[in-house]
Amino acid sequence: MDAACRLTGEFTLRSGQVSNEYFDKYLFEADPQLLARVAREVAQLLPAETDLLGGLEMGGIPIATAVSQLVGIPIVFVRKTAKQYGTAKLAEGPSYDGKRVVLIEDVITTGGAVRDATNALREGGAVVETVVCAIDRSPAGENPLADVSLEVRAVLTKAELDAARAASSA
Repeated sequence: MDAACRLTGEFTLRSGQVSNEYFDKYLFEADPQLLARVAREVAQLLPAETDLLGGLEMGGIPIATAVSQLVGIPIVFVRKTAKQYGTAKLAEGPSYDGKRVVLIEDVITTGGAVRDATNALREGGAVVETVVCAIDRSPAGENPLADVSLEVRAVLTKAELDAARAASSA
């Protein structure tokens, strides 16, 4: 996955931070074999009592969809902001009021999008305690979502990707 999605250069992240590398999740999400591998790993990290998957716009949606097909758990598609037309919903799909929703995200650095989604879903009655991501690029040993009491479970961390890259070039 590292070779498929790690880019080098100068990139401004969603958080506003500037980084010399970027994990372009769409490069692995667009590859059916890599997406299937990520989905299998995400499925293994789901808490036992999961009523709904919450796929975050936009990168979390392909992963959540693939995981849903594997495990048979329905999805709520969570927008960054509620749409301004039609149903004007923030989250599309089944009702999540009173349901245990596990958020699915592609890459987490500071957790801004996940934090926003967590707060909005909780306001709508959801029980949100866990987010599962493909890549956690936050500093090792830190939970960027501790302030909203959210457990982060990652398929891979940046430290693990860095170690694998170093081992393969040695």
